[in-house]
Amino acid sequence: MIAGLPIDTFTSLHVIISLIGVLSGIAAMVGMAAGLRVAGLTFVFLTTTLLTSLTGFLYPANAVGIRHVIGVASVALLTLAAIALYGAKLKGGWRPAYVVAALCALWFNTAAAVVQAFLKIPLLSEWAGEDTQAWILTLEVGLGGVFVLVGALALCRRPAGYRPWADQDRPTAPLDVVLRVPHPQ
Repeated sequence: MIAGLPIDTFTSLHVIISLIGVLSGIAAMVGMAAGLRVAGLTFVFLTTTLLTSLTGFLYPANAVGIRHVIGVASVALLTLAAIALYGAKLKGGWRPAYVVAALCALWFNTAAAVVQAFLKIPLLSEWAGEDTQAWILTLEVGLGGVFVLVGALALCRRPAGYRPWADQDRPTAPLDVVLRVPHPQ
């Protein structure tokens, strides 16, 4: 039992939260790279990715392992991202800090999903054969490269008329609709 739930139920919940975090994070980062304001997706991404890290700490362990170190790093990165976004309103150097922190946290969550997929999905394990670790490493490095590209786009391709999110009129609901950042005419 973990948190009053059978371990299988808790694991299913943890996986669902993690997948929501990965999918919303990818959508939020692609949106940001395209110059879209995706506040609702960003809120879902930050919240579910934080919950993924926190629920990961609840699994039994005899000693501190790599998953604990990555979990602590992820929580620290998500905290920095939240401070940059909600506290500093992405002003000045806080925008690059947000992009880097959010993408690193997303990469940690995505890399963990890749590892778990190879461990839990027999078709992937059979396909990789004896080279499972090589395939995992290749995919994680490839994902890292894609995330670096998306991060560069998010930092470099913002519209010339971009104003920090906090300076725009915003609906009060955290899951607002995707709004396009205005482009100068």
